[in-house]
Amino acid sequence: MSDATDYDEDDLKRRMTGAVDSLRKEFAGLRTGRASAGLLEPIRVEAYGSPTPLTQLATVSVPESRMITVSVWDRALAPAVDKAIRNSPLGLNPIMEGQMLRIPIPPLNEERRAEIAKLAGNYAEQARIAVRNVRRDGMDGLKKLEKDGVLSEDEQKSFAEDVQKLTDDAIKRIDESLKAKQEEIMQV
Repeated sequence: MSDATDYDEDDLKRRMTGAVDSLRKEFAGLRTGRASAGLLEPIRVEAYGSPTPLTQLATVSVPESRMITVSVWDRALAPAVDKAIRNSPLGLNPIMEGQMLRIPIPPLNEERRAEIAKLAGNYAEQARIAVRNVRRDGMDGLKKLEKDGVLSEDEQKSFAEDVQKLTDDAIKRIDESLKAKQEEIMQV
């Protein structure tokens, strides 16, 4: 491995893993007809004069497969949390009981399932693009090192094969995550 700053295999690995992890977080927010605490993660509530993540204002739990409960810590914020959930694009209608909100998760119809599966595919494609951009950065760094005389042509090709293996592995993990998520979405 070269000491040069233009090629850092650990950095490439970290960035590719970051793209895969980011995709998994995106998938957690996709509604599948089953309750998930991750479903409410992207919701921001207007609290104390600024948009605040819901998870910083309440405890989110999943007592059963089609129900999410949100226990708001500050009773005065319960109406704002209710409003934020209703106004989110998730299509959920919370039932307020004091500072506790019960959110029934309605079953998805076939058309909505297809839309969500397509959205999951778009998320996966964005992750693939991110991984390919990391590969391009790595390859450009290797070419620069070869041009500057730091690496021989054989070393550059060897490192390029390593970068391609990292890329193939990351793309494979993205495809596996997508397949699993699409099966989960289409499951009735």
